[in-house]
Order: sequence, then structure tokens, then C-alpha cells
Amino acid sequence: MKGWLGPMKPCWHYVCLIFILLGMAGANASDQEAGAAHPASSPSHISKETRLALIRTFDSELVYIRTLFPMGKKGLTLKDGVVSPSGPELQAMIATWGPSVKPGDQARISAIDIKSDRIHFEINGGPVKKQKWYQHIQVGGASGSVPVAPSDANANPRGSSVDLVFDHYVPELNPQELKQLLRPVFDFDAKSAVEAYLETVPPKARDAIKSHQVLVGMNREMVMYAKGRPPKKIREKDGETEYEDWIYGEPPQDVDFVRFVGDEVVRVETMKVSGEKMVRTEKEIDLKPQPSVAKASDSERPPNAPTLRRPGEELPSDAPSSLPNKPLPPPPASDPPSNGNPPNLLG
Repeated sequence: MKGWLGPMKPCWHYVCLIFILLGMAGANASDQEAGAAHPASSPSHISKETRLALIRTFDSELVYIRTLFPMGKKGLTLKDGVVSPSGPELQAMIATWGPSVKPGDQARISAIDIKSDRIHFEINGGPVKKQKWYQHIQVGGASGSVPVAPSDANANPRGSSVDLVFDHYVPELNPQELKQLLRPVFDFDAKSAVEAYLETVPPKARDAIKSHQVLVGMNREMVMYAKGRPPKKIREKDGETEYEDWIYGEPPQDVDFVRFVGDEVVRVETMKVSGEKMVRTEKEIDLKPQPSVAKASDSERPPNAPTLRRPGEELPSDAPSSLPNKPLPPPPASDPPSNGNPPNLLG
């Protein structure tokens, strides 16, 4: 047996060597597949330490707003530098719920929540009023339970929110990189509201505002930043068109008459000290239409709107649409006092 086992030892060594080589080849193949699936250039997932650092940096941070935020539970979404909703959809939200903040306003980041593929920011308390922990405590008694610190039922949350969305997951990033990603909605570097607002307007309007000039085609907000609040306002009607004139200056200085139709400047008239009159009516700047704060129609009313009807009660078909305009009956006649004194109504 000894002689028979002797020649077999090298064979077992070869077999073990082959298995080792096959295992190494399989490990290399799996490493290559993993590298192809996750290339070295792809960013890693955000770490726990970075999460805490970002929350500490951005929580309660004051920022200037660069776009219009609506009120309501549905806020804005920012992905790849594009803000949504926009256009008619944003206009409908503003008409229904009203604006929360507009470009140039200062706001405070009141909450930040880092989720799997997005970072959720709330400003000015968020769109939903939150209760403190002690407002949930109630004390029971014979007449029922009473909250220790009752909440204010009339409080109206006017905050909003924005979601910064990533592909697949939130990557590792530092505070400065996050500020750049939030640039379309937040301005962290502006020193004043005017500076923040000027970054959101076209270059031609920006130069005019800096020079305190009004261009035909500007809106009311631009004129306010360029000239300030008007000392005088006059509302008139030309046929079926209603307009408003903002008057800046008094003689013996130059006087500017800025005419608005709706939210747009349609005419700028300047009366010089010398008596020269300059009128501009040609549009000098073309702005994209901004969502207006219009009264929401019945079809756009929010759900669960308050009503005086009982559940299931229908409005009768013969109900009058408005009260009839009947004249009030005349007051009862009374004889004038004979002594010339007013009558004693107290008897």
C-alpha cells in the first residue's frame, strides 16, 4: 500500500491546485461583474455622518427665494435643475391655494428630511401645521378630557416644500454641492432681497431696475424694485379698459406716469421740467406670464370645503340664485314734536 500511495501524492496535489485556480478565476469574474455594475466613477450612497452634517447645516437656515412657491400639501419638485410643476399647472395651484413665497422673499428652512432618492425641504413651517408634543397631552375629568395646551384652530399654515430628487439614491455630497443643486429655488449667497430678486429677472430688466428706470412690459413687482412705492395712484377707465397710473415725482422735478393694465406696464409718460413730454407705448421687454392669484372657481375648490348643507342634502332646483332686489318699506310716520325738541324714544 505504501508503494501504491506513494505515486498518488503528486496527483492529489495537482487536483487541489486546479480547484484553487478555478476558485480564483471565479472570484475575479465576480469582481469584474460587480465593477461593471458599479463603476468606480459612480458616487457612493450618502453616509450617516453626511446626513447629520447636512441636517445641521441647512436646518433653520435663512434663504432668499428664486421661484414662486404655492401653498397646499403639494409643493415643488426639483430634478436635474428643472422645477416642476410650472406653467398652467402651477398657475392652477396658485389660483386654488394661493402663493406661499415669491422671488426675492426671505424664507427659513424649517425642516429637512433625507429619504431614499430625494431630500425634502420645508420652508416657513411647511404646508401642514404641526403640533408640539405637549399639545397631545389631555387631562381627563368628570366632564371629559381637556388638552393641557389647546392648539390654535385659527392658525393658517402658509409654508411650502420642495423635493430635490436624484436618480436611484441620494449620493454622497457636501453642503456646498447641495447649495448648487438647490440654486434654482434657493439663494444662499444673496445679501439682500433686491440682490436675490435681480438674479431671477432677464438681463435687460435687471439693468433697468439698477438704473431706476421703468420699461414698457414690466410688471408691478419690477416697477416697485426700480422706483419704490408710488406716492400717488389714480384709477381710471378708458372705454371698457380699466387702468391704473402710478405717479412718481412732483414739479419742479421730472414727473413719471406709469400706466398698468392688469399687471403689465403699457405706457410710460415723462413730463420734463423744461415742459417736454415723452411717451413710450412700444413693448420694451417681453416677460413670460406669471401665475396670477385669482379667485378659484367652484371646480377648483379644495376638497372638504365648508358648507352649511347636511351630508347628502341637495340644493333645491327651484332655489333662487340671488335675493330679489325689493325696496325696503318706508319707516312709520310720526308727528313732529310740538315744542321743537326731538321726540323721547325712551317713553
